[in-house]
Amino acid sequence: MALDDIHYQSLTTVAKHIQNRDISPVEVTEAILSRIETYDQGLNSYTTITSDLAIAQARKAEAEIGKGIYRGPMHGIPIAVKDLCFTQGITTTGGMTIYADFKPDHDATVVTKLADAGSVLLGKLHMTEGATLEHHPDMPEPVNPWKSDLWTGVSSSGSGVSAAAGLAYATIGSDTGGSIRFPAACNGLTGVKPTWGLISRFGIFDLAATYDHLGPMARSAADAAVMLQTLAGWDAKDTTTLTAPIPNYYDELDGIYGARGIKIGLDWDFVGTDADPVTIGFLEDAVAALVEIGATTRPVKFPSITALLEHNMAMTMAETAAHHDKTYPSRKDMYGPGLAAMIDSGRDATAIDIGKGIIERYKFRGAMAAMFTDIDIFVMPVFRLGTPTWSEVRASVAESFDTIGKFTSPINATGNPTVTLPCGYTEDGRPVAFQLVGKHGSEAMLLKVAHAYQQATDWHTRRPPGL
Repeated sequence: MALDDIHYQSLTTVAKHIQNRDISPVEVTEAILSRIETYDQGLNSYTTITSDLAIAQARKAEAEIGKGIYRGPMHGIPIAVKDLCFTQGITTTGGMTIYADFKPDHDATVVTKLADAGSVLLGKLHMTEGATLEHHPDMPEPVNPWKSDLWTGVSSSGSGVSAAAGLAYATIGSDTGGSIRFPAACNGLTGVKPTWGLISRFGIFDLAATYDHLGPMARSAADAAVMLQTLAGWDAKDTTTLTAPIPNYYDELDGIYGARGIKIGLDWDFVGTDADPVTIGFLEDAVAALVEIGATTRPVKFPSITALLEHNMAMTMAETAAHHDKTYPSRKDMYGPGLAAMIDSGRDATAIDIGKGIIERYKFRGAMAAMFTDIDIFVMPVFRLGTPTWSEVRASVAESFDTIGKFTSPINATGNPTVTLPCGYTEDGRPVAFQLVGKHGSEAMLLKVAHAYQQATDWHTRRPPGL
């Protein structure tokens, strides 16, 4: 297998070549580390590069495979994790200068699972401060590889940039209001925000625990399925994890036939309230492609989000304030202005604010569950228009987070799974993406449909120019 373009080969393709011993994990790892050294100085996707550990893990994988011990499709595959995942003896900052010297004494469960699967840890990925909307003023900001003025998507900015630029085969992001879906959309990737509790959150820095989801980001649905298979499952160290059996997500993919008989719910009134005509056009094309390969559509009414959004941020910020209670406000001087303002907001939330929010959240969850009575998937955009610029995002957020999070944050409140995937590029080169939303526990079906769509289209095969 040639090494000149191995960085953009799919995870599943490289895995087959590693299993067949056409190429060694050490060769693959050295190629990706070399690429990181060449390109990441301009992209800033990594906060820590674990070269020595990566080579050691690659050598171990090579030795095991040479002895006929093959752990599965993640064996020998170079990946990276968001810097809120604890790594034993390796700096874990959560994007915060207050933790610049923090080296955990244990691994996050997701890190342990990846190691047990034989994967190779390339390093830790840049993120916003505390997984919020802004990077700490003293921390570098990752750069979108498609266009430098475009938003990277946050908070999993480094996770999106590295996978898009061929600096890792897959990454872990976290999503509290859109932070897997935002960077997946901004960087032309496929991202999975799973059902809340499907993936253990033991050993991570929380933003808002009951909203937080960990999930994979990769360059295709098939690659994301392999990564999800490794990460999902009950964990005794996290009592919020689900106990349901985990299917083999990759084996359940059915090529282009995966969308046959799937009932897609559409609410063009809900989408059209904010999405621009270009985005709606791409979404219509994506739905048409799914119908052509066997899906059907039916109109539905997406539940009103007005009451939920009125209280959603107060609940999220209250949980954020609770997480930082040991260091804020006692060490407020170490916090950037964005995170500090969010914590202050959370500390100011009243019991009545939170009580009303809990009530509206559960009412909305029930309405979402009822919507899925007659459909399998609900389709909607990620953004109201193509990937925004940083200035556009900051202007929107100054007005309200809901202007950018309308199509994402409600799904954190319900814990439903989503798969985000690219569906086009605007004339000025902005990636456009859409979401497949399903009922709780429907990841296998969502990935099957996403994979079928990607067999019928080629948007996921596009790569950033000049890289």
